[in-house]
Amino acid sequence: MTRRWLKERRSEHYYRLAKKENLRSRAAFKLKQLNEKYNIIKKGDRVLDIGSAPGGWLLAIKDIVGGKGLVVGVDIQPIREIEGVHFILGDITDNGILDEIVKASSEFDVVTSDCSPNVSGNWELDHARQIYLAEKSLEKAIKVLIKGGSFIVKVFQGEFFREFIEKIRRYFSKVIITKPEASRRSSAEVYVIGLNFRGEGE
Repeated sequence: MTRRWLKERRSEHYYRLAKKENLRSRAAFKLKQLNEKYNIIKKGDRVLDIGSAPGGWLLAIKDIVGGKGLVVGVDIQPIREIEGVHFILGDITDNGILDEIVKASSEFDVVTSDCSPNVSGNWELDHARQIYLAEKSLEKAIKVLIKGGSFIVKVFQGEFFREFIEKIRRYFSKVIITKPEASRRSSAEVYVIGLNFRGEGE
């Protein structure tokens, strides 16, 4: 068995499983695996999901928080409606988007972000663009998270990775860098989890 064959089998496994469970994307398994390991999102939580399209994370979050929770999604791309989920069509890099988020809820227990840029094939450029989206996600998170809240964000490893991690450490008591099983091993993506939000400017 070659590594390539094993990698393709793994990718195909999560793709088929996502279809079977009606999760819209294989990325939902990344969130589920992160949550099973670190218990970040709980029943009844208010969760803001940034970069929601096509909706895989929203469906997974809705399943975790249950009927008493609140799920708000934001993306520049429209998604098919999900019952019980409040979706905002907008650009997370626009300053005005925060006003739209606060209309849905002024406080969240958890903020998640699986944002990716349109990949150009130029790694330095793609990395810089992804870090920019991660930073914009962090900006919104520190505005709406409750004290003690949590943040999950996808980050591409590269030149600006460590600098971004240091930014997260300013706001959270504990920072975890991890890669769920559902992520492709060849991918430069990792997930950064900030736990116990201390508050803006603290």
